[in-house]
Amino acid sequence: MLLDESILKMRRRVFLRMGGLSSLGLTLPELLRHQQAACAESRPGAKAKACILLYMTGGPAQQETFDMKPDAPEAPRGEFRPIPTSVSGTQICELLPQLARNAHRYAIIRSMHHDQTFHGGGSHYNLTGFPHAPRDPTPEFYLDRRDSPSIGGVIQHLRGYRNGLPAAVQLPWWVGHGFFERFAGQTAGFLGAQHDPLQIFYPEKKELPGTLPADFRLSEGVSTQRLSHRLQLLDSITRGTLSSGKGEQQFSKHQAQALDVLNSGSAWRAFSIENEKPATIERYGDSKFGRSCLVARRLVEAGVSLVTVAWPGHENHWDTHGDHFRMMREELLPPMDRGFSALLEDLADRGMLDETLVAWTGEFGRTPAINGNKPAGRDHWPWVYSTVLAGGGIRGGQVYGSSDSIAAHPKDNPVHARDFVATIYHALGYDPSTTVIDLSGQPHHVVPENPVTALF
Repeated sequence: MLLDESILKMRRRVFLRMGGLSSLGLTLPELLRHQQAACAESRPGAKAKACILLYMTGGPAQQETFDMKPDAPEAPRGEFRPIPTSVSGTQICELLPQLARNAHRYAIIRSMHHDQTFHGGGSHYNLTGFPHAPRDPTPEFYLDRRDSPSIGGVIQHLRGYRNGLPAAVQLPWWVGHGFFERFAGQTAGFLGAQHDPLQIFYPEKKELPGTLPADFRLSEGVSTQRLSHRLQLLDSITRGTLSSGKGEQQFSKHQAQALDVLNSGSAWRAFSIENEKPATIERYGDSKFGRSCLVARRLVEAGVSLVTVAWPGHENHWDTHGDHFRMMREELLPPMDRGFSALLEDLADRGMLDETLVAWTGEFGRTPAINGNKPAGRDHWPWVYSTVLAGGGIRGGQVYGSSDSIAAHPKDNPVHARDFVATIYHALGYDPSTTVIDLSGQPHHVVPENPVTALF
């Protein structure tokens, strides 16, 4: 190994220890370097400049959200009742009163479907638009580099860094259950880790989004001035011994960006809500989901193109096989209603909704039947479920498609998960001719066909 390569590696290790960034897996300069991608422009005339994808990990029940069945038998009807919305003739669940007041801002798709009955397969479809790659027989599919790239991975590949921020960010947790289950389809997949969305996670139950995570803050006792002095000392040690090659120049560039993050300067302040009005913070609520929605708005405002807000599956999630109705009433629907509606209203008030697509989905819906668990719940059901789209050129106040009388199968205008993803890409200005390049240099078409253009 050449001397300058050894010193360069030493310099990276020293910088890692100085900033306290080891939990990222990479040093922050390496992360920034790997996430720098070639910039590609979207289709001329595309209305959406950015997208916020609200992903309800676990799969929310269509019967208790946006596709109520008040005239159905007891099981598909459930315990909750529909309420009117701001759109005449459209009703949603009584536990979503704030979203009901915003129905004129969004479109409901009640005829979504695919054929994957496990979380990993359903997540892969809803996050990439494609079925998962062939795997060894298993009842579940988890993160794998054979995955198709997620929407965020594609956008990161196409747009790269802008205004000092990545094109795609995910928070506050993986799409998955617990600390170890990470469902397929939420990275850049076969495009390589250098195009993965920047993932900002808050693992502690009481740690809320709205501040720079610990990975992006200096270690306790290390001030920015002290860090600067250490770097000056390191430079004096290595000066004259390092090459001026491209690798060193790139590392220096990303080291400077990393220092900017550690100083909480420039665009990275978008992760912090300390300058938001107290009333705005209160409107979104103190749940991880609500705070993440507020940070997502700030990130889009700062230039991020795709923000995925994943319902924190290491806490309570939407996979309600048991205790379904209590969880929906007390733990799931109220914070979702509050955060989602606040996001729509905030974007509209700021004049951002027309250029920001907001998409709401999960991996599938829930069964029309109530299972025999005690307390009872609903099981996985990909054959029909509901999704929501707002802004970015979508005509609000409409319902597209319908399900049958017990919310079991599409009745008219069925929309496959791949068509839902194609619609997101369409709003952002990409179509099936869009090409990305994998690690081996091979081109791939990763945008599904058949967007639901009737929604625009």
